[in-house]
Amino acid sequence: MTVTLRGLSTAVPPTRLVQTEVAEVFGAQPGLSRLAQRIVSTSFGVSGIDHRYTVVDELTLSGDGPEEPAFFDRSTGLLLDPGTRLRNDRYAEHASRLYVEAGGAALAAVPDLEAADVTHVITVSCTGFYAPGPDFVLARDLGLPAGVQRYHLGFMGCYAAVPALRLAAQLCEADASAVVLVVSVELCTLHLRTSNDPDTIVATSLFGDGAGAGVVTARPTAEGERALRLDAFATRTTPQGEGDMAWRIGDHGFEMVLSNAVPSLIGEHIVGAIEPLLSQEAALGAALGEGRAGDAVRHWAIHPGGRSILDKVESTLRLSEAQLVPARETLRDFGNMSSATVLFVLDRILRSDAADGERVAAMAFGPGLTVESALLTVQG
Repeated sequence: MTVTLRGLSTAVPPTRLVQTEVAEVFGAQPGLSRLAQRIVSTSFGVSGIDHRYTVVDELTLSGDGPEEPAFFDRSTGLLLDPGTRLRNDRYAEHASRLYVEAGGAALAAVPDLEAADVTHVITVSCTGFYAPGPDFVLARDLGLPAGVQRYHLGFMGCYAAVPALRLAAQLCEADASAVVLVVSVELCTLHLRTSNDPDTIVATSLFGDGAGAGVVTARPTAEGERALRLDAFATRTTPQGEGDMAWRIGDHGFEMVLSNAVPSLIGEHIVGAIEPLLSQEAALGAALGEGRAGDAVRHWAIHPGGRSILDKVESTLRLSEAQLVPARETLRDFGNMSSATVLFVLDRILRSDAADGERVAAMAFGPGLTVESALLTVQG
């Protein structure tokens, strides 16, 4: 049975943050130590990000801003510190819109399917909670069947879109008529804050907001349609790193732990993590031998958790600079949008000159330290 990812679509909120401007704001906050100021300058400067997007329109520097700001007071230049409830309320408001926008775009991009055909919904997010949740909102606002089955993968972190695609593929393998709408929405900027803590500063320099969606089904693709065949999946939890990447709920938003040891940990374990996936076929397994990994897999959709992570993946797997372009360009234009980011990278690859039959390896990293990967093939 052939299961494909179709209608791959992305969406971002309208407010764009220019990295250099954001760095000036965070670096000018009172209470920062000299060391923290240097870390802000360095982290923002070497992030590989030009701009990213946010639902917090207060963070822009143009205009007068709201009369009662909650996140940023433009008149004083001070970053404010709202509580978790206010941040989560904003999440529920803005996430609902992005779920529907991205999910609707994915359905509209599949020529022979419509809302009435959807049998399952899988939503993904780690940046907020509400119930009835985004799965309910999608079913209601897109007019999906009353009996649509709904699942939400919550608080897993940056790798969660890959297990969502795996679950969708398994549902289709169990029922050849299944049509699964997968939507990931992450509003990371709702949790940004000023701090002297190096991990918090690094997170502040990286994260943005965005949504990615697609339709997974075993139904045949239309003539000329571009899609990705879902061939295999693999997961690996590393023996170290549990405390180096974490996501916790605090009194003033969600708190990210992202230590500078993460790139090294990924470098140590990435070959072991990808080997089960590539060994699905003899030709792909040979990629882990004397040759470069990129010789067997043409395209690599690496989650751009940060520039240093991409550098480590490129050197460890001996990939070419060209093979990291989709990930680096996604980081440059959008930042790290947690679980949604790998869908942006896949979309960029699919919109490139990738030819029918060429292989794509997708990899994402998150708390655990967990590595999730998928092997895909371009169709069309």
